[in-house]
Amino acid sequence: MLHFLILLSGCHTSRFIPEDGYLLTKTSISCEDKHVKTDELQACLPQRPNNKWFSIFKVPLGIYSLSGRDSTKRINRFLQHLGEAPVIYDRERTMGACRNMQLSVRNMGYLGAEVFLIEKTKKNRIKIDYHVVPHERYHVLNFSLNVMDDTLRKTLDSLEYKPAMLQEVNKKNKPYSINALESERSKLYNMLLDNGYYKFNKEYIHFRVDTTLGRHLADVEMIVKQARWDTESSDLTHHRYHIGDIKYTFPTEGAFLRPTVLRNATAINSGGLYRESKMHETYTRMMRLSAVMATSVRVEERKDLSDTLDVNISLTPNKRNSFGAELEGTNSAGDFGAAVSLSYQNRNLFRGSELFNIKLRGAFEAIKGLSGYADQNFIEYSIESGITFPDFKFPFLRSAFRREAQATTEINISFDSQDRPEFHRRVLTGALRYRWSRLKGQLQHRFDLLNLDYVFMPWISDTFRDKYLSDPQNRNAILKYNYENLFIMNWSYHLSYSSRPLGTSASNYGTNAYTLRLGIETAGNMLYAISNATGAKQHDDGQFQYFGIGYAQYAKFDVAFCKSFLINKNNSLALHAALGIAFPYGNSTILPYEKRYFSGGANSVRGWSVRELGPGSFQGTDGRIDFINQTGDIKLDLNAEYRTHLFWKLDGAAFIDAGNIWTIRDYKDQPGGQFRFDKFWEQIAVSYGLGLRLNFNYFILRFDGGMKAIHPAYTDRWQHFPIIHPKFKRDFTFHFAVGMPF
Repeated sequence: MLHFLILLSGCHTSRFIPEDGYLLTKTSISCEDKHVKTDELQACLPQRPNNKWFSIFKVPLGIYSLSGRDSTKRINRFLQHLGEAPVIYDRERTMGACRNMQLSVRNMGYLGAEVFLIEKTKKNRIKIDYHVVPHERYHVLNFSLNVMDDTLRKTLDSLEYKPAMLQEVNKKNKPYSINALESERSKLYNMLLDNGYYKFNKEYIHFRVDTTLGRHLADVEMIVKQARWDTESSDLTHHRYHIGDIKYTFPTEGAFLRPTVLRNATAINSGGLYRESKMHETYTRMMRLSAVMATSVRVEERKDLSDTLDVNISLTPNKRNSFGAELEGTNSAGDFGAAVSLSYQNRNLFRGSELFNIKLRGAFEAIKGLSGYADQNFIEYSIESGITFPDFKFPFLRSAFRREAQATTEINISFDSQDRPEFHRRVLTGALRYRWSRLKGQLQHRFDLLNLDYVFMPWISDTFRDKYLSDPQNRNAILKYNYENLFIMNWSYHLSYSSRPLGTSASNYGTNAYTLRLGIETAGNMLYAISNATGAKQHDDGQFQYFGIGYAQYAKFDVAFCKSFLINKNNSLALHAALGIAFPYGNSTILPYEKRYFSGGANSVRGWSVRELGPGSFQGTDGRIDFINQTGDIKLDLNAEYRTHLFWKLDGAAFIDAGNIWTIRDYKDQPGGQFRFDKFWEQIAVSYGLGLRLNFNYFILRFDGGMKAIHPAYTDRWQHFPIIHPKFKRDFTFHFAVGMPF
């Protein structure tokens, strides 16, 4: 593959370069002053060299170069459409870029800045360097604010408005910057729009700068002009507007939402000041309602009452009912099966934009005859249902918080029945969950106030019980615990913070974008306290039970951090680290299977399939129960992925993954799986690989191929370090997934 990329990158492109032209191979920006951030000048570049896969291989140019000049041939048109035409140097545009770059540097306060163009040619290739000589930077000696409207000045005083530059100049000389002035201008403009000044615009704010003081110093005066200063009107006052009537209109049918729902989704108040941010928030809240397909928020000046704005909120209903069906095929180790799902959704159940859904699923798998087991196929059926309310359904919360939190309340219940030749399993689940977000969606919370799971095992085959659960020679404590009736009552809280506000592009935040996720979950504490308080007796296995059923008690903590670095519009680097720790205590010595960690798979260490790695140096020996044994109480994931755009909707990736799982206790059924500070680092598995993504914007199909590099389960050198002597059949794992891994 590497040789192919190198060969394709080197395809001859000379026939596409004009006789007196040059192929642009490199652009750079250099500066003599480290305080000038050259990254901010990249936007001035009119031309950039041809794109490179992984910032190394010019494959798109190579594909284009495989075509001929005859555009009537279909193959030539196809190759040219698939590839990228050579970037031919345009000197006129480059000189314009020099002027724009010079202006940008002067806007930073280097009023005497110059930009020189350095061209280096070799045959029909050219490299360009924009060399910036900024000279001395100007600083602000004095800064003053002049508000010409007395009424507006009093308002700003009441708001305790002080320009940031005014405060900084008082401390020390502030570097002069037009960008900083424009930022101050925008800050004041937004403040006034958010405090009733509906008709105020940026043109009323300008600056008077005196640079004749010498010693590269400047005096800056920020002037806020009077209203209608360029007309003959005698009214020069900036008017402050209040909200009048708030009306709701429904273009297609009557009021399909209850009045209380509309009021809760409306961030503005009748009689209050006009606030631009609240108008946008009202629009956002309305669009979050599942019953609403489209909305508009408009204001109109009252003719009978000055300085008053009426608000008209128009709402178009969404389709109320929808049905869905899914059909899927499965192949588990040669056992073929199929599943079908039917779903129904109501987006406005009680005229409060409640989202109700119900889903029925049935699955069948033809299991080949298992030695010692009855001839029985796998049959599963399940039903799950839930309702989501568009606000907090919780007592004692302040109404202001209810309106500002952008919250939902979810109630879910499900039942799953599985019949296998080895056992029958039933799981009943119920949950009460709250979600809310703040800071323009950057900070998101999820609080599961109550989550109930009841696991019931009505039947276990004698063969399975004798071989794995009862036989003293083969008894597996972890397996036995997870094939008993069990009751789990837990609560959890999860927090997610993204440095990139919702709706913003990666180009604005890519170099600093990061995501932090935290989670805490605990179960059984209340039940354990009741057991102790009532003097309940422990059973032979040391467990307290209710109605003859044991309950789980554990605590679980998770943290994950992901940071992306935008190299250019086609290339980026993503780093990810995740750590999870869960430990049983009190009424439990083993975690429930559903709460244990596993490693490997499309979102973990991709050199292994799901539940094939760990814990520690443990190596599975019994394929029928390894899915239980290859779980743990601690998980570590470390990932680095270089992402590049290829062509059309195709993106590529090169990745390195590391990690493993461990147990807190030393279980005899998982030898080598216990976490030890002196040797865990030797048990970290490593893999590497390449990926292909079909990026359709609204969803991504991902294909990843991982190769094992370090295998902690083997002590033999060649097997422990398969990267030294790789074998494709032994070390390669293919993954298919939807969405990015992190």
